[in-house]
Amino acid sequence: MFKQRFLMFTASLLVSAGAWSQANLIPAAPSVAASAYLLMDANSGQVLIEHNADQRIPPASLTKLMTSYVLSYELERGEVSNDDMVTISKNAWAQNPIFNGSSLMWIEVGKQVALHDLHKGVVISSGNDASVAVAEHVAGSEDAFAGIMNQHAGMLGMSNSHFVNSHGLPDPDHYTSARDLALLAKAIIGFPREYALYSEREFIYNGIRQSNRNGLLWSDPSVDGLKTGHTTEAGYCLVTSAKRDGMRLISVVMGASGERARERETQKLLSYGFRYFETHHLYAAGSELTRSKVWKGDSDTVVLGVQNDVYMTIPRGKSEALDAQLIVDDVLTAPIAADEEYGELVVSLDGAEKVRVPLVALEAVEEGGIFKRLWDSIVLFFLNLVS
Repeated sequence: MFKQRFLMFTASLLVSAGAWSQANLIPAAPSVAASAYLLMDANSGQVLIEHNADQRIPPASLTKLMTSYVLSYELERGEVSNDDMVTISKNAWAQNPIFNGSSLMWIEVGKQVALHDLHKGVVISSGNDASVAVAEHVAGSEDAFAGIMNQHAGMLGMSNSHFVNSHGLPDPDHYTSARDLALLAKAIIGFPREYALYSEREFIYNGIRQSNRNGLLWSDPSVDGLKTGHTTEAGYCLVTSAKRDGMRLISVVMGASGERARERETQKLLSYGFRYFETHHLYAAGSELTRSKVWKGDSDTVVLGVQNDVYMTIPRGKSEALDAQLIVDDVLTAPIAADEEYGELVVSLDGAEKVRVPLVALEAVEEGGIFKRLWDSIVLFFLNLVS
């Protein structure tokens, strides 16, 4: 089918570059002392730096990011409530460190604990006991919960992840990757009410005060999540998110040599990303980008736009090199279905295509009356002869 191609000139593309110019160059990415790492923009999903990002690595307590995500998902759907009172099983209590060296929320067998407190125990205290209690409440057993974790991993595109428990103690079949953890962090941020737990510095339960192990919450005011992890097999790991001047980055560092090292290497990644890149919100979901002619319809035009927000991360100072084009189907004939694709939006930087997303109808157009359809058929017939 023929398509109409025309340029888009919008104010959102012509963003001030401040003191930068297009002549500014992006230096090489910093050297990061970790076995695997990745830096991603949280809105555009663009990866800025990566190393061994798809290598399968034991996740240690970073597993609890998936535990928290599944719980947030169920809370959002109304399947469970933060006010649910959860009776602590012997299995959850048995995560006591005298058995396996676990970190704990210090819940007690037989006691009832609010689900919201257990979520804090997972996120802030990194409690293995809280993780098992959440798993049992959501799915009935930890094994069943692990199955749900893996289903969510598949839906999120986490192709190098597999979970067998809710807490992260080592198992040969329990693994993830830096890229997968970045995708998971991005999804967690999509639940803002529950994500707020990740910025809390401490949690007091059962008279015991425990500090969030993410030391960057104290040293960097732009950091508001996510989580640490450590086992002998995994090394020292840290998944972080920070927001500066409206730009949010996600950093994943795995296999660092110590607690300070994982924070230091994370700061290298964040500093590089914020210093040399910028993210623009090009188009809002559901906003009108163009109106196109409709034949044989009860309306002569249809509004076209994008279903989701369109973000793009580019080197700082390069906004003037952005170019957007709409490619629209040449002949649109009613009926037109809302949300159906009738073209594409293509955004390029310096002539290289960077973003291509469907252009969809933002409204339905029904068929017109018999005389309208007949007249448009005649007009189209002669137009086709001319062309």
